[in-house]
This record gives sequence, C-alpha cells and structure tokens, in this order.
Amino acid sequence: MSNSDFGLIGLAVMGQNLVLNVESRGFQVSVYNRSTSVTEAFIAAHPGKHLVGAKTLADLVQSLAAPRKIMLMVKAGPPVDAIIASLIPLLAPDDIIIDGGNSLYTDTERRDKWLAGLGLRFIGTGVSGGEEGARKGPAIMPGGPASTWQVMQPIFEAIAAKVDGEPCVYHIGPGGAGHFVKMIHNGIEYGDMQLIGEAYNIFKAAGFSAAELAAVFDSWNRGDLESYLIQITAEIFKQTDPLTGSPVVESILDTAGQKGTGKWTLLSAAENAVVISTINAAVEARILSSLKDQRVAASTQLEGPNTAISADKAALVQQVHDALYASKIISYAQGLDLITTMSALKDWHLDLARIASIWRGGCIIRARFLKHITAAYRANPALGNLMLDPFFKDLLNRSQKNWREVVALAMLNGIPVPAFSASLGYYDSYRSAILPANLLQAQRDFFGAHTYERTDRPRGKMFHTEWPEVIG
Repeated sequence: MSNSDFGLIGLAVMGQNLVLNVESRGFQVSVYNRSTSVTEAFIAAHPGKHLVGAKTLADLVQSLAAPRKIMLMVKAGPPVDAIIASLIPLLAPDDIIIDGGNSLYTDTERRDKWLAGLGLRFIGTGVSGGEEGARKGPAIMPGGPASTWQVMQPIFEAIAAKVDGEPCVYHIGPGGAGHFVKMIHNGIEYGDMQLIGEAYNIFKAAGFSAAELAAVFDSWNRGDLESYLIQITAEIFKQTDPLTGSPVVESILDTAGQKGTGKWTLLSAAENAVVISTINAAVEARILSSLKDQRVAASTQLEGPNTAISADKAALVQQVHDALYASKIISYAQGLDLITTMSALKDWHLDLARIASIWRGGCIIRARFLKHITAAYRANPALGNLMLDPFFKDLLNRSQKNWREVVALAMLNGIPVPAFSASLGYYDSYRSAILPANLLQAQRDFFGAHTYERTDRPRGKMFHTEWPEVIG
C-alpha cells in the first residue's frame, strides 16, 4: 500500500467524520487514537475504504507521504501540547501539524513559534459544522504561514462545504488568526442560540404548543431568518419523548453547558475594549442556567409578575421575528467589530467579506443573511460597524417598533430576555449622539482628579474642577 496523504489523531465523533470526508474526496488517510481498540473498530466498520490504522504514533508518521500532514482532533489545552511533544522526535523538517480543535488562539501562536524553531510547520485551524458538517463539508478557518496553507489547500478545499461553487475555506491570516476567528464564530453562536431561546420563552408564556412552535420556526426557515439553528430548532419541537409521549424539549433539564470559547471571547473583548453585550448576555445566561437549585429556591421567595402573556399569536410571531432578526444583526456586528479590532492590533489584515462568505455554509451559524454581510464588506471593506451598511441600517430602522415592544412585553411580564435587551441597549447607545458619560466623568474627576474634556473646547485638551469637599 502506498503512503497516506493525510493523518488524523483523535477518533471521537468529529475526528471520525472528518476522516470519512477526507477519504471520500480521493485521499488515503491514516488514523491513530490513544485507545487502539477505537482505531481497530473504526477501520473494521469501514471496509473497502482507503484507511490505514496505526497502533502507535510512530506507525502513523511512517505511514504518511512527505511532507507529512497530521491533524489533531483532541481536547484543547494540555492534551494538544502532549501530542505535539510526542510527535516532534518522529517528524522531519517541513512536516505539518494541524490543530483542528477549539484551541485558544494565544496557545496556537505559542505552538507556531515552538514548532517553527524546530523546522516544523503548524497551522491552527478552526473547524465548524458539528458531526454532520465534518462528514459532509464544514466551514474551515486555517491560520498560519501562507506557504503552509498552500500545501493544505487542496485537501481543505476538497472537504469544505460549498456555496455557489465556492469552498467555505480560505487562509484567514498568520499565527493564531484562524483560531481567533473560530472563537468569534463560537461567540456569535452563543448569541444566536440565546436569542432563539428567548424567543421560545416568550412564545411559551403566550401558550404556544410544541406543534405551533415547530410551525413558526419552519416558516421562519423559509424566509429571511433561514439558518441552520432555526432549522434544527423546528426539528427539536417536532420530536416526541418515547418515555413520556410529550415533546422531548419539555423533558430536558434547563441547565446549559459550555466548553469555554464563549468565555474566551468575553476576555478578548474586555482586553481590547470592545463591546459584545449580546454575546456577554448569552454567556451569563448559560452560567445562570447552571444555578438550577438556587433558581428553584429563589422562585419561591422572589416575586415577579404573572408570566402568562395574552396576545394575538400571529401578531406576536411577527413582533418576535423582527426582534430576533434585529438582535442577530447586533450580535454579528459586535463579533465582527472584535475581529476588526484584533486584526488591526495584530496586523493580520483580516478580510471580513471573505470570513462572512465562508460562514455561509457548513458551520453552525450559517444563515441566509450572511450573504448580505458578505456584500456589505465587499462594498465597503472599511465599514465601521455592520449596522451602518444601508441594508442593515434600513432593516434595523424598520424593526424598531416590534423590537422595542417585544422587550417591553417581556420585561412587564417578568420573562428574562437578557440578550434581546442587551442588543437593544447597544443599538440605542451606539445611535445616541449624547450619553450620560459626562456625569460619570464628573464623578471621576470629583473623587480622583481624572480630568475631563469640555464640549466647548477642542478634543484632547483636559480640564479639572476644584470640587467642594464632601464629609461623611
């Protein structure tokens, strides 16, 4: 048997499906898993395919054609470093290690420098699409040296999702750019999922059945809200629990998990002074959901209004549609703002139009309106904020009334909508020519002599007031 074109380490669900994807595009693939039994079972389950099972890392390396291309699909953090350390003695100059997990971009930059110093090549690659995407075509976000991307390009373009004939992959940028963009993708994903959850919560308070909810989301998925997350939400509401005969969603405990990329996005935003309030609200909502016992106890002690909404259902569906669409725009605008800020700071020269274009297919946040985001940044690469693009500006202006009424309705009825309200708060703050920060700055000058600028003097000239002494 000839040497394999590609190697993969880590045969969990994503790894297995990526292997099958690569093999289906005409490449021979060698695989390794820490548990040999997993490797053997995987090979046995796919007879006749161009797959090679390796019992050791040395066997894997020896089975690959030069330059060796080895993709890691393992848990982020120390496990990645441990495998890299084990591979280093086995590799030759110019061999390539690809980290396809959700690694923190700063870890990717550290590993890039580490391996470059040894004459090896490294490419941190964000992969989105879940199990289905990995098998049929994910969105792929590779970062690292352009020369390394050129070696990987034939394989990555072959396995990526395709939209309008274009593969949903391109070289994002140097160093940790690929994993950074994947991190922001995941942050936007957090926002999207929370906003959909809040829409569901409003509908539930208005007495919508699971069948009605499925019909609403099916309808939305045929319109301007068409997206993977809207599509799967409709399917979720159609599923019946075999144990209870009720909708399966009603049997799922209301505590959400997270793997860390959302929190990393928040930390990056804080470090770079970028507002991502919608994503922040989504992360905090997951954390609050995990406090199940505390919430149950508090529900018997802390009072609120009756959460049963009496409303015309058809009218409410349109109102929530508009609030959801407007809030989604804010979530994307904030995520793209953070990408823009980091790109300038790191001198990455990231192309927002191309990033949005590869998110159109394969990935979890794929959605119809990404074509409008792509068009916005192609028309104006220096666009300061997505909200200012003519298409999105008009959409936000049209959504005003319903957006505000949904947030007000939820607040008056005690229904938590942290992401809806954070999105609207960001919009109103961004569009305000005057904010109450003048009082805040006066307070800072009062207690700390931090000085302030004046409205009637040129920007940059600082002033201080001798405030009266306050005792007590």
